[in-house]
Amino acid sequence: MGAPVPVPTAAGVEPAFDLSAYYPILIFAAAAGAFAFGSLAATHLFPFKPHKPTRVKQMPYESGMDPVGSARMQFDIKFYLIAILFLVFDVELLFLYPWAVIAYGDGGNEIWRPVFRWVVFAEILVFLATLAIAYVYAWRKGVFQWR
Repeated sequence: MGAPVPVPTAAGVEPAFDLSAYYPILIFAAAAGAFAFGSLAATHLFPFKPHKPTRVKQMPYESGMDPVGSARMQFDIKFYLIAILFLVFDVELLFLYPWAVIAYGDGGNEIWRPVFRWVVFAEILVFLATLAIAYVYAWRKGVFQWR
């Protein structure tokens, strides 16, 4: 198979589609699929491990403790409140980091900066003030105090 023949298009002359350029990707995908299928088949078809079920091996294991009581016990609401607060401050970083990179980095758009610099800065201050008010509210309600 020779080199692809150039094809005239509206954008100019481009090389024709050549499927042989994608053969390495197809070979890699086939090898990955064969490895996954082979691993699963080997674990189910061949007994590579000793299988001697005992009463201790059949018990559920969690952090070295023997399971006691029902698995459907209720959790304190503090776990959920701490998780939600973590997500709120994590989202805060998701907003602040790109803004700081664009606003103060070297790669920012020079047309954008003089026009929107103070508007966006005011928006960020409002955002931070809202988060600060929420933080003080949560603090006063005792969310951060663990019993």
